[in-house]
Amino acid sequence: MDTIASFFSFITWPVSWVIVQFHKVYGAIFGADTGWAWGLSIVSLVVLIRICLIPLFVKQIKATRAMQTLQPEMKKIQERYKNDKQRQSEEMMKLYKESGTNPLSSCLPILAQSPFFFALYHVLSAIATGKTIGVINEPLLASARHAHIVGAPLAAKFTDSADKVAQLGASLTDVRVVTAVMIVLMSASQFYTQRQLMTKNVDTTVKTPFMQQQKMLMYVFPVMFAVFGINFPVGVLVYWLTTNVWTMGQQMYVIHNNPTPGSKAQASYLERLHKHVTHHGKTRNRREKAIVKAIVAKGRDRNEFERKFINGLTKAGLAAQSDGTVIKGESAAVVQTEDGTVTTTTAAGARRQQPKRQSKSQRQSGSPKAAGAGDIEQPPSLTKSEPEAETKTGAPRDTPPAAAKKPDSKPGNGSRSKAQSGQRKGPQRPKSPSKK
Repeated sequence: MDTIASFFSFITWPVSWVIVQFHKVYGAIFGADTGWAWGLSIVSLVVLIRICLIPLFVKQIKATRAMQTLQPEMKKIQERYKNDKQRQSEEMMKLYKESGTNPLSSCLPILAQSPFFFALYHVLSAIATGKTIGVINEPLLASARHAHIVGAPLAAKFTDSADKVAQLGASLTDVRVVTAVMIVLMSASQFYTQRQLMTKNVDTTVKTPFMQQQKMLMYVFPVMFAVFGINFPVGVLVYWLTTNVWTMGQQMYVIHNNPTPGSKAQASYLERLHKHVTHHGKTRNRREKAIVKAIVAKGRDRNEFERKFINGLTKAGLAAQSDGTVIKGESAAVVQTEDGTVTTTTAAGARRQQPKRQSKSQRQSGSPKAAGAGDIEQPPSLTKSEPEAETKTGAPRDTPPAAAKKPDSKPGNGSRSKAQSGQRKGPQRPKSPSKK
C-alpha cells in the first residue's frame, strides 16, 4: 500500500493544504490538538471532493442506464459470435459507438477520487512515522499525532503492534475496537448502497448477465473492504466511511427523484407524481415536466408503470402534453335519463344524445322507431318506391294497393313479418306435386 501511495505523492501537497485550512477553522472551535478538529477536517475534505465529482456522478448514472438498455443487444452479439471473440469485440465497440456509451463511465467517480484516497493515506503514514509532508510542518505534525478519535490516533492501524500504538499515546485495545467498528460500518454502508441499487433502481423487465454481476459485486465489495480495512489508518477509515455515507445518501436522492425506467422506484415515483398532479391539476416544476415529457415522447414504447400513469391522468380528466405540461381533458360522463335516453356529458358541457334502444320484439315486427332524440331519417334516394318493390316481387304494376294484403303483426308476438305476396323475392321455383 505504501508503494502505491508513493505514486500519488504529487497530489499530497494540495491534499495536505486543504486539510490544514479546514483544521484552522475547526481548531478555533474545538481546539487545535483535538480529534474533532482533525477528524472533521478529513470529513470536510471528502465533502469537497465529492461535490467536485457530482458531474462525474451524473455521467455515471447516464452511462449505467445506457448499459442496461444495451444489455439485450449485447447478449445477441455474444450469442451470434460466441465462437469468434475478435468479431464479438468489434461488434461490441461498434454498438458502444453508435449508442454513444462508454463502459468506463460508470467507474469514473471511483477512479477520480482514487488519487485523493492514496494521497491521504500517504499523508497519514508520514504522520505515523513522525515525518513532515506537504504543508504539514513540525507544529502541525505534533498536533496531528496527539489527535485521537474515540481513543484511537489518526495514524494508528488495526495491525499495529502495541509498542507502536503506545508511541502514539493510545492502547492497542482502543485502537482495534475503534478500527473494527469503523470497518464494519464501512462494509455495511457499501453493502446497503449496492443492495438498494439492485432491489429498487434496476429495470426488472430486462434479465441480463449484467444484473448477475451486480449482485455478485454486492457481496464481494464489502468483503474486500473488510479485508483491506485492517491495513488502513484510522484517518483513512474516516475518509472511506464518509465517502460511503455520501454515496448512499446521493443514491437515495437519485432513486427517489430520478429512478431508472421500469424499476420499482419508478413505480413509487409515478404514484407520488400522479397524486401531486391530480391534486394541483398541473406539473409544478421543471423536473416533473421533464419526466412527463419523456413519458409522452415514448408513445407505444412506454412500460407498464408509465402506461398506468397516463391512464390515471385520463381517468382524472387530465391530459399530458408533449411539452411536459398537464391540462384538463374531456372526461366523459354517461347519464341515463328517466325515459331511457342515454346522454353523454363532456367536461366542456356539450351534450350528445343517443337514440333510445328498441326491444327485440319491436325490431322483429318492423314497427317504426319511437320518436325521440337521435332518430335518423333515411334520405329519399335510399327508399324504394312502391312500383319498384312490386316489380321485383312479380306483381303487376296495375294491381291496386288493396290486392296486396298486409299481414297483421302485433309487436311483441315474436313472429316475423311475411312478404306481401306470400312468396320470396326473385324467380320462383315451381312446387312439386304432393306425394300421397
